[in-house]
Amino acid sequence: MKSPQRLISGIKPTGRLHIGNYFGALKQFVDLQDKYETFVFVANLHALTATPTKENMLEDTKNIILDYLGAGLDPKKVTLFRQSDVTAHTSLAWIFDCLVTVPYLERAHAYKDAEAKAHEVNAGTFTYPVLMASDILLYDADVVPVGKDQKQHIEYARDIAGKFNNQYEELFKLPKELIQDDTAIVPGTDGQKMSKSYNNTIPLFATDEEIEKAVMSITTDSKGKDEEKNPDDMVLYQIHKLFNDSKDLKKQYSKGLGYGDAKKMLIKDIIDFITPMRERRKKYEENPKLVEEILLHGAVHANDIAMKKLQAVYEAAGLTK
Repeated sequence: MKSPQRLISGIKPTGRLHIGNYFGALKQFVDLQDKYETFVFVANLHALTATPTKENMLEDTKNIILDYLGAGLDPKKVTLFRQSDVTAHTSLAWIFDCLVTVPYLERAHAYKDAEAKAHEVNAGTFTYPVLMASDILLYDADVVPVGKDQKQHIEYARDIAGKFNNQYEELFKLPKELIQDDTAIVPGTDGQKMSKSYNNTIPLFATDEEIEKAVMSITTDSKGKDEEKNPDDMVLYQIHKLFNDSKDLKKQYSKGLGYGDAKKMLIKDIIDFITPMRERRKKYEENPKLVEEILLHGAVHANDIAMKKLQAVYEAAGLTK
């Protein structure tokens, strides 16, 4: 019987996950865990580029693990671990750092964006794509689920794998990006892409009160209740259809559904959607020993694979006999 292909991905612990994170990434992990041998990690080493406090790092890491489990990742199917629990990630990244050039890394979209926003960019941000390549290549991943705007990261991983394979020995598989055609780019409450940096999010595991406050702040136009509207042009509808796939929903919006009524419907639909996830998350939150056991099991399995690959890399590069 043919072994399933391997999938790997992770999310940075940088505050509360929101519904954009869920529909853009986390939902894919959950949906694909039965199809692939799945590895999902908390990218806490990547989060260091924002220099968080110790307290924030610990809290955000704990919360994202609970979010993973609450959203439906099954620890019996998925290898779930903290990036920092597998030291091979940074060891391999240094070797890759020595194979790439400064001009090559300067072409990275994330670096260009960071440079445009700040006078000085830390070295971790500059070499971010190299650590990401290490994350992927250590595990011989076949596919990496990403959004359309993250495709370059996988291109970097393939390039770096090719550089090593040509320089030393053909040890690395060339991964492919897995871009779901129906992956949603979720608008924020102000119409821009939902992002913590824009302060326009609806937290994934928000309280009912937080959901109501966020939904009531969603941007609407000045058209009245009975005026004809194009739902596809409406931020409110773009968010609402994620939680309600009823064929009648678009019809209701196009026939002049009042914004107040629509927002009340959306609040109910969001609460109905996330309540089972909140309940599952709470069970894990109330059993921290079980969560640590899940992470320990994941770290042991991930380390077993990663250290074998790193040992082969060391031998190929002449770092050990």
